[in-house]
Amino acid sequence: MKLLVECSSKSDLYTDIVDGIILPLEGFSVESKCFFTLEEIKSISSNVKCEVFVKVNKNFMNEDIEGLKRVLLELDNCNISGIFFYDLAVLELKNELSLRVPLVWNQTHMVNNYKTCDYYYSKGVKYALLGKEITLEEIVEITTLSKISTMVEVVSKPSVAFSKRLLVTNYFKDLGKKGDSSLTIHERGTDQDYELFENNDGTSFFLDIITNGTGIISDLYKACVPYIIMREYGIDCFKELLVDTMEYIKGKCMDKSYIDKYKKLGDSTNFFFRKTIYKVKKNG
Repeated sequence: MKLLVECSSKSDLYTDIVDGIILPLEGFSVESKCFFTLEEIKSISSNVKCEVFVKVNKNFMNEDIEGLKRVLLELDNCNISGIFFYDLAVLELKNELSLRVPLVWNQTHMVNNYKTCDYYYSKGVKYALLGKEITLEEIVEITTLSKISTMVEVVSKPSVAFSKRLLVTNYFKDLGKKGDSSLTIHERGTDQDYELFENNDGTSFFLDIITNGTGIISDLYKACVPYIIMREYGIDCFKELLVDTMEYIKGKCMDKSYIDKYKKLGDSTNFFFRKTIYKVKKNG
């Protein structure tokens, strides 16, 4: 099992601690807080020993395709381990351009069963970042039954939605006020707080509570999940967490004190132990 991280700033990428890093490509990725230019990615990938994955996970319009081709060709010549993708144009272009770089299927809520994972594997996709709405039992099932190599986000403030609209700008404009690019809102139906972050590509929504999956890492290790992911956003003890997690994995995930220590991240386990059930609501 390997640990990948996505950082919240460029000041420390933790490349000397973890197995790999995830770099969101500026102008070509969404649902992140820190973005890297193509030149920065080229420099980082040629100067670090750990694995480097790149996020190219936005929806592309027809007028974006030529620029996307150029970027994918340049990334294919970099020392990177994979590209996270959402738009199927990336998969089409990989085949059309005969790119060597592996792909990570990153279609959020749709990555939720082993048969669809196997379909994408048959189309040349090597990895799948499993959806955040499935249970630990379903994660183990997919990892066991699918040929694709799975990735699981275990600690983060998870991204839950994205809109191409500039919602934060529109909100402050409607109020006749000046505001910055971020906002925290309360959703009364679920009694949850959400953080909104806006850039030129649109608005990303993050659940404003840490998903603490440190307690399931042992189960994921036993199920032979190849990669787990931690995202730095909102986690003050992140570097300490990474050091301890690497030691925990190297020790074959047997140290109970690790689980006890990181109870301080909170008791939210998102959907790992809670099934999503859809019910028809009757009128009246």
